[in-house]
Amino acid sequence: MTEPSAGAVRDEDAFDVQRVVDWLSRHHVDLGTSLAADVVVRQFAGGASNLTYSLRTPTRDLILRRPPSGKKAAGAHDMAREYRIQAALAEPFGLVPRMVALCEDESVIGSPFYVMDRVEGVIPRRELGIDLSPESTRDLCLNALDVLIRLHQTDPGVLADLGKGQGYVERQVVGWSARFRAARTPDVGDFEPVMAWLAEHRPNDVATCVIHNDFRFDNLVLRADDPTRVAAVLDWEMATLGDPLMDLGGSLAYWVQADDDEFFAAFRRQPTHLPGMLTRAEVVEHYCAAMGFTLSPGQWRFYEVFGLFRLAVIAQQIYYRYFHGQTTNEAYAIFGPAAAYLETRCLALIGSS
Repeated sequence: MTEPSAGAVRDEDAFDVQRVVDWLSRHHVDLGTSLAADVVVRQFAGGASNLTYSLRTPTRDLILRRPPSGKKAAGAHDMAREYRIQAALAEPFGLVPRMVALCEDESVIGSPFYVMDRVEGVIPRRELGIDLSPESTRDLCLNALDVLIRLHQTDPGVLADLGKGQGYVERQVVGWSARFRAARTPDVGDFEPVMAWLAEHRPNDVATCVIHNDFRFDNLVLRADDPTRVAAVLDWEMATLGDPLMDLGGSLAYWVQADDDEFFAAFRRQPTHLPGMLTRAEVVEHYCAAMGFTLSPGQWRFYEVFGLFRLAVIAQQIYYRYFHGQTTNEAYAIFGPAAAYLETRCLALIGSS
């Protein structure tokens, strides 16, 4: 896996590498060394939720995931859950890294963590990072969407213990509304008209399936031998059983296309603006054709508004940590204005209904 954004570990995110080495050794993970001095640790700058590190030794190439410090939303950053979801999907879905070890003992480094094998390939970030023609970019786009469809068509029984049955859409509207109110800071809007509209217009679930809940290009590893195809899907923190259209709506909240306004373009985290990439409307059309869903633009509007609202809540939760001094990472300062912008985007969509 290439790591263009991996750099020195930030002081506030550092951990005792020797304790990790010792714990892995006790749990029969052969690193080829017993000394922290032989482990090269780097931190990935991408992402603003769980922390991700590269651990390299002379014989192993691993990835470590752990939660951030500071206030956390209830149920978030569950390392054991993320680990077990990927382990369960290894056989029926396949496009996940191999899980190596899970540590739930917080005394080791101050939090739970898990370790997995690195998947070789390319991770697109804000820019694609490789040269593809518009035709190959379109192939990549379609292949990535087909991976999401493949996931939604995976037997949900493999994650049966996560299911809560029908009512997923309602639970999400209620839950994310509560999360926003808990994370609101005095310098952002209250989102009350948006939350009221979502509560009034929420549809019934169209199905219950395995959903990723954060499916984006920067959570994909592209194959080294064919970067138009996906080798693995990363970051399963929010995966669950739920409504597939809610998953698609969440994904498209990040889908900045070439004709979007200047602020949204600046907020882009993935290369969906490139020639050859589908527009949001084309994504919905392709997805619904493959899944057998019939959906009017008016019906889709709910999922689009919800996806943008959920993205605003995520941004606000991150900004809450920055606003209250729980992190010194200046990159998080933009998340407050981003949440405010997303409120105006939601209201514009609601006004067009």
